Amino acid sequence: MGAGNCARADRWDSLDEPVPRSVFTKVKLRLTTAISCLMKKIFPLALLCVVAQAGALPLFNDNAVIDVELIGPIGSLIKNKNKHTELPFVLKANGVDYDVQVRVRGKSRLRVCEFPPLRFNFSNRDTEQTVFAGQDKLKLVTHCRKRTVAEADALQEFAAYRIFNLISDIGYKVRLLHITYRDTDEHLKDEVLVRYGFLIESQTELAERVGGHPAKVTGVSLRSLDDDQAAAVYIFQYLIGNTDWSMAKADDDDVCCHNGDIFEIESKRFYVPYDFDLAGLVNAKYAYPDPALPIRKVTQRMYRGYCTSRDTLQSALGIVRTRKADILGLLSEIPGLQDDERAKSIDYLNHFFTRSEDEEKLLQSFERRCL
Repeated sequence: MGAGNCARADRWDSLDEPVPRSVFTKVKLRLTTAISCLMKKIFPLALLCVVAQAGALPLFNDNAVIDVELIGPIGSLIKNKNKHTELPFVLKANGVDYDVQVRVRGKSRLRVCEFPPLRFNFSNRDTEQTVFAGQDKLKLVTHCRKRTVAEADALQEFAAYRIFNLISDIGYKVRLLHITYRDTDEHLKDEVLVRYGFLIESQTELAERVGGHPAKVTGVSLRSLDDDQAAAVYIFQYLIGNTDWSMAKADDDDVCCHNGDIFEIESKRFYVPYDFDLAGLVNAKYAYPDPALPIRKVTQRMYRGYCTSRDTLQSALGIVRTRKADILGLLSEIPGLQDDERAKSIDYLNHFFTRSEDEEKLLQSFERRCL
């Protein structure tokens, strides 16, 4: 029945005489019609909400910090970090205990970090109806070094991921954790460490969210890349001062690309960046640029984007510039950063936005330096 048939029931205006049965029948019919029409309008919307909620995993759909405890043989895990062996841990979050298998991960950070990045392997039975529902294996970025000052590096790298989320929908989401580490090893049983860290969305979840799939390729043609996404990456990497990336495979990488994953969506390929610890925005104590580059510090910006059309590059730059308030506001809201670290991060990004006010000059410099 169409919406046009949803008419108001007739009113019986005379209250001085009995209401004929036919009117009751007429009112009942029209009331039934009205309810039917209303349900036809509401139910599809309600159904869409239910489907959307059912299809969306909760962990990366919220930005609130999660307080967690990680309990297990941390000493043994770090001592044997080169073996990549999974060890049993308990993760406590929101009043729920999860049995997780934990191992160390990473390449360069595995060498330089006293407390290396970790990977959680969840049991699906434990996560149903919880914040970790639908999760399988998740990467955790840790504070790397035990000194409190090193915690800022993780928080600033977290900010870099969130900044890219403001620029492109096709990027890894992250969730900040406030972690209490409790070591059950006998020789470290009294050690309790509290630090911030963050989880990174899995390839599988990102692929499902954007309607694509990971492309495990050893190389990628620039013609196959989505131009807008590629240009967004170029501007973003320059914004945060990151030169540790490439759209080619590095010598120690199995697949393309260096510090980036390729996703296929319909007929296009999308480069999705990750690992920003060597960016100028983070300025980690162990960070230094590639000796082959003509810069001496990671805080020196150097454009490493590939050559593309002026219109595409200008559009990407325009998107970043319009998100200035959101980007700087994001840095202002991240918990755990000391005031001086927060101010340095904001100043570093503001330097980019000041330069971008002369858009033509900045675009010309990109075009001169493009690969």
